[in-house]
Amino acid sequence: MQFSFTDEQAQFRAVVQRFARDKSPTTEVRRLMQTGEGFDREVWRGMCEDLGLAGLHVPEAYGGAGFGFVEVGIVVEELGRSLLCSPYFGSSILATSAILHAASEAQKQALLPSLVSGKKIACLALAEASGQWNCASIELTAAQSGDGFVLNGRKNFVLDGHVADVVIVAARKPGTSGLEGIGLFVVDGTASGLQRRALDTIDETRKLAELSFNEVSAQALNDTGDAAAAITRTLDDGAIALANEMVGGAQALLDCVVEYAQIRMQFGRVIGSFQAVKHKCAEMLLDVELAKSAAYYAAQARAENDPEVSALASLAKATTADAYMRTAIESIQLHGGIGFTWDHDTHLWYKRAKSSEVLLDDPSYHRERYIALQEALA
Repeated sequence: MQFSFTDEQAQFRAVVQRFARDKSPTTEVRRLMQTGEGFDREVWRGMCEDLGLAGLHVPEAYGGAGFGFVEVGIVVEELGRSLLCSPYFGSSILATSAILHAASEAQKQALLPSLVSGKKIACLALAEASGQWNCASIELTAAQSGDGFVLNGRKNFVLDGHVADVVIVAARKPGTSGLEGIGLFVVDGTASGLQRRALDTIDETRKLAELSFNEVSAQALNDTGDAAAAITRTLDDGAIALANEMVGGAQALLDCVVEYAQIRMQFGRVIGSFQAVKHKCAEMLLDVELAKSAAYYAAQARAENDPEVSALASLAKATTADAYMRTAIESIQLHGGIGFTWDHDTHLWYKRAKSSEVLLDDPSYHRERYIALQEALA
């Protein structure tokens, strides 16, 4: 397994980093937070058409670039570093991965090209009122109706669900429980009976929505016949991508703190010269570097289809979530009084850290899952 980036990957990172830095200064982030859509469609077009990011891990047969998850990790890390507001995570990671893992060849040909080009945005509707991201917690029902299905129920915390053109929905057959009767379904974003409402959340840089389904027509997205396994693989992809994104955010906070410690004067000295501040910065650096190791390793394992990828995905998610939160908290503390005001940009990353901590389940869940998976492999 490779533990360093190639020259080509480093050059690719530089391109993405420059794009994100130019298109997503904090002033632009704050502006987009106040809009209904939550992102700039022209910037999204540039990400899809100019850079080809939306189809990075999609095979070339469906219009994608055919790269692996290491390159995906590079992209999301740089997007997390700049907090670039876009539907990339919800559409290009979660929804696209669900289609790749579960759809038939005909469905992939029909759905993926428009997502890769950015002409359409998709979302994955999985979590419900419990906030759990697993198959066993699904309550929304899918009843057979002719050649299709009819969906009834509600989904919560759907990334960019309020603007998605295509909705990938996880549902179960009436009367089933646990992992039995689980299916994935495709719904048009304008379908009759579908109601969408943007949620008020702590992190306005990443829009979440509530979707209500009342006799909504849908088509099955189940070529493999095992939707639960496809959902699990999709969530593993999401956890790995989110881990790499959190690494980028944590690094941005660390860079900000180090810069501030070198210019902030107190008692006639820069605060970076005080031992207590040095220790805090060193601890933050250790957290960030350990988080990078976990995230990069998981991305490489996914690229190589390592049999332990599920365990490594949970390990990366738990490790990076903890590191990101600790780094965000210490960043606010080390900035002193100004750090506690909303005017300071540190709060943007703090709120992203808090929302990412529970997105796709919290660190405790993933630590328990990692242990269970390791015991199963032993």
